[in-house]
Amino acid sequence: MKGPIYDIDDKKREWTLLKSEYLMKRPWLTVRREHLRLPNGAEVPEFYVLEYPDWVNVTAITEDGKMVMVKQYRRGVERVNPELAAGVIDEGESPLEAAKRELQEETGYGEGEWKLLAVLAPNPSTSTNYAHCYLAENVKKISGQHLDSGEDITVHLYEQEEVKRMLERGEIIQALMAAPLWKYFAKIDKQ
Repeated sequence: MKGPIYDIDDKKREWTLLKSEYLMKRPWLTVRREHLRLPNGAEVPEFYVLEYPDWVNVTAITEDGKMVMVKQYRRGVERVNPELAAGVIDEGESPLEAAKRELQEETGYGEGEWKLLAVLAPNPSTSTNYAHCYLAENVKKISGQHLDSGEDITVHLYEQEEVKRMLERGEIIQALMAAPLWKYFAKIDKQ
């Protein structure tokens, strides 16, 4: 997915890299400072790029039509949020393998029929990664949760109409989860 998708004139709009240095390299945060030249000749001496691995999330529907979601505390916004099962794609894993692993680890649900729903750029202005959003239908409970030591996640099953109302009320605030949910509901509303 990485790389340009161009019209012919878009190539003229690329910025030229003059200098780049790493300020921090950590497992969950890598920061690069760049000195750039814009096509109009102006220079940006300090532009910061955040390098992240690609992510996945899963819109999971059970065999009886319920949506599998999780709730967890998010320090950045200091609140507990309803969310989709999600996580980082591990080295050597395909996005689909990561999505199946994350759903089972966080919720205990698996199997079913899977398809790619969307690929989104979380913040293309400063971040390098993509979020691969999957739809998993007819999933069923196949195990307990297998959480990492830093995870405190509860599993919740919702009627689809309730999830749609949560979106409408602004209760699902994570943009990378709201977007595939809205896409899912737009598709089923057309059927």
